Amino acid sequence: MKLELKTFRVPEGAKVRLKEWPTRVKPLYATKKDYAQLLASHVQQLSAMQSLLYADNRHALLLIFQAMDAAGKDGAIKHVMSGVNPQGCQVYSFKHPSAQELEHDFLWRTTQCLPERGRIGIFNRSYYEEVLIVRVHPEILRGEGLPGAKPADTAFWRHRYRSILDLEKHLQRNGTQVVKFFLHLSKEEQRRRFLARIDDPAKNWKFSQADIAERARWKDYQSAYEDCLAATSTAHAPWHIVPADDKANARLIVSEVIVNTLANLKLRYPQLDQTRRKELKAIRHLLAK
Repeated sequence: MKLELKTFRVPEGAKVRLKEWPTRVKPLYATKKDYAQLLASHVQQLSAMQSLLYADNRHALLLIFQAMDAAGKDGAIKHVMSGVNPQGCQVYSFKHPSAQELEHDFLWRTTQCLPERGRIGIFNRSYYEEVLIVRVHPEILRGEGLPGAKPADTAFWRHRYRSILDLEKHLQRNGTQVVKFFLHLSKEEQRRRFLARIDDPAKNWKFSQADIAERARWKDYQSAYEDCLAATSTAHAPWHIVPADDKANARLIVSEVIVNTLANLKLRYPQLDQTRRKELKAIRHLLAK
């Protein structure tokens, strides 16, 4: 089944109502074996393109993953990026900021982790936490010590969105392609996954009382995500709302988007000039003796 990637992309300037976006769609695979083959094909393509990205050395790729708890971010990153050379890929997970990070602007800590040209960077959560969890928990904002910061002031959040948009436009102008994924999970599916974590001793460590506290703020998070996705999805740095109730399907969608994005960069191996060709020919002649 061919993917219509635009189905999952948030158009620039569009309003977002998450209730209108599905958390589950018709599977893109027929069987588990079919899923494994499709994902393997995507991984193989991604591996080849990552090598080309490195050789081309004109672009970088930044992948951003955001989601509610248990939506499958870690699994998507693990499976989709399984064939990528570790030397060409960097993964960063951003949790509560440190004391040092709180002394800087909200983009400082993530900016230090941006990928170099020729590499793929993955943010498991990102600077978007500053307009998501901070919006739901305004006490975090008060702890940042910003002059005149008022959580109830909509202008404050517009300014943060603008800072993010300016950063992503700057990155795009300088060769970094930004692609953003929101793994869209239903509340019922989250409940099932939480229960599975409790029932499986090997997964107990993934669950805490804080997860239940955050689940109680579900509507607040949905509202924060809607505003964020609508304000920050652009043609050059789009958000993709990925149905996440089916983990396998979500991984296929994510991997296809990444492969498609790299293909659109028109990557190529460096072109050799005549002088370099003659040099290589002379070296080959010496080695052949």
